[in-house]
Amino acid sequence: MDRLSTADLNAMEKDGFVASLGAIYEHSEWVAWKVAEQRPFQDRAAIASAMRMAVETGTDEEKLALIRAHPDLAGKLARAGQLSESSTREQAGLGLDRLSDEEYERFSNLNDRYRERFGFPFVICVRMADRSGILSAFEQRLGNQVNAEISEALRQIHQIAKLRLADLIGE
Repeated sequence: MDRLSTADLNAMEKDGFVASLGAIYEHSEWVAWKVAEQRPFQDRAAIASAMRMAVETGTDEEKLALIRAHPDLAGKLARAGQLSESSTREQAGLGLDRLSDEEYERFSNLNDRYRERFGFPFVICVRMADRSGILSAFEQRLGNQVNAEISEALRQIHQIAKLRLADLIGE
């Protein structure tokens, strides 16, 4: 993937800007649309901050849609090769695409329990975790209240976005 500069992004037409940053927040181009008019940005950190603020000031429906846009960890879509390019790379980096049948069943069970409890998928920044940490977080977070879990899911999503921006934008 070719890295862009902040200057490149600032100089793009709005459609190009959105096309370049639309996947930073999983299947949620609306975040890039909201910040496109705020250009020029000083640096990658300013873009990350603006995108984070766009999410945080979004409606409850937009926030839930963003959380729901994320795939289950090591879920059926992953096994079928139907994740976004970024999600595929992130889950593969932790070996979640190569689980044994027993491990897959454990993740599936936790995904199902979590989704049943909260109505959205479990989201964690896999690039900042290991398998045992993810499984521990699954178990611990199943005890959260819904509002606390929405906040935690959004916190994890912002971390994912920050890392994706760092992959895409050089300074």
